[in-house]
Order: sequence, then C-alpha cells, then structure tokens
Amino acid sequence: MTNPTVLVIDDEPQIRRAVHRALAGLPAETIEAATGAEGLALAAARRPDIVVLDLGLPDTTGLAVCRELRRWTRVPVLVLSARHAESEKVALLDAGADDYVTKPFGMEEFAARVRAQLRRVEGEHITWADPVVHAGSLTIDLRSRAVTRDRTEVHLTPIEWDLLRTFVAHAGRTLTHRQLFNAVWQQAHGNAQQYLRVHITNLRRKIEANPASPELILTEPGVGYRFALDVHDRAPRRRDEGDEAEGTGS
Repeated sequence: MTNPTVLVIDDEPQIRRAVHRALAGLPAETIEAATGAEGLALAAARRPDIVVLDLGLPDTTGLAVCRELRRWTRVPVLVLSARHAESEKVALLDAGADDYVTKPFGMEEFAARVRAQLRRVEGEHITWADPVVHAGSLTIDLRSRAVTRDRTEVHLTPIEWDLLRTFVAHAGRTLTHRQLFNAVWQQAHGNAQQYLRVHITNLRRKIEANPASPELILTEPGVGYRFALDVHDRAPRRRDEGDEAEGTGS
C-alpha cells in the first residue's frame, strides 16, 4: 500500500504531532481531528486507510466513535489511550477496535503496529456504507452528495458542495478564509474573502432556515467561519454577524 491515509482523532496536539513523526517513514498522509464529531465527519469525507483513535475526547468517548465507525466501515481502528484498565481495553476490542496502544508509547512499536494493520487489509476492498450527517433539519449524505432540508432536496453547485463537505469534515472548528479557499479552490493566490463571501451567502440561502441569522455556518469576525454540526453548538448571534446582514461579509 503506497501513501496510506491515517486519520488521527485526538484532542492533544502533541500526540497528533508524535503520531505524524512516528509514521514519517511509511510514507503516509496524516489527517487530524480534535473531536469525535470532527473525526467521524472527516472519516466519512476522506475514507482513511486506518484510524488512530484516542479513548478520551472532549465531546464524546472513543468507545462511541468506534461503535459509530463500525456501523458503516471495517477500516482498521487502533486505539491510543493513557488508561490501562483491562476492562476498557476489552470494551474497545468488543466494540470493533483492532489494536490498543497505551500512552506513552514507543515510536517504533507504534509505527510497527500501524504497518501491521495496513498489511492485514492490503489488497482488501474496505467498504464504506453511506454515512449521513444530520444538523437540525438538514441532512447531508456525504457519499451520494445528497442534501435535504425539511425532507426537500437541496441543489448545490460543485463549489457549494465542496464548501459544505469541508465544513462537515471540520465541524466545530473555526476555518480561516485562507484554509477554506485552499481546500475548495486549491490555489495559493486570490482574494479568499471575496471568493468566499459570494458562495457562503448562496450556500446559506439554501441550507439555513433563516439566512440572515445563520445557525449552521457561523461567522467568526475577521477570521473565517465555523460549522455548528451540533444543534447545541449555536451561540446567540447578533444580526450583524451574518454575511448578508454585515454587507461586507467576513
């Protein structure tokens, strides 16, 4: 397997960096998520070759994430945790995890365990069911690229779909204008805010119940945008925080 994709779901930046260093010799593309919700969305959008999963996450448990992954894929799951209780290891393995490594871990041993899991599935076709993401009345099927709001189909342009998919893959995390611009347009030059302002406004008109007071695509003034996948992740917003109300946008 050449250049496998490794998804690391861990809220500790130093652990994510350590995993990246440990796997530098594969070589592998390492993608990262700091929460369970972000990790599940990123798994659905990118379909990694292996998932490295922390047991303790800020929004949910590694056990819950593992169980959710097993509903729609058999991708290898290697659990990382500082906990050593045998009962927790057994629960994760029973939930579908393939291996378990305790923190702190040796770089060489960890890399060997990842390689072993990748060899185990090499040549196999890992199937992925149709993961569906719900955000209020909005339903997003990441595989079939279908979006409905209140059970009514929403027609998105290719750019609007790429924006929405990027938001879902990084749900709860603020994305800067440049990060969004690079992810969707994949070019280094251009006015990121100007490009985004038009397309974010159009996307909000299609997926928000009230585009003038958005509850899903939230503006982080002067920085970028954040997608509130969880309906409880919606801070009260002033009218001037939405692009359409602001006039200038971001």
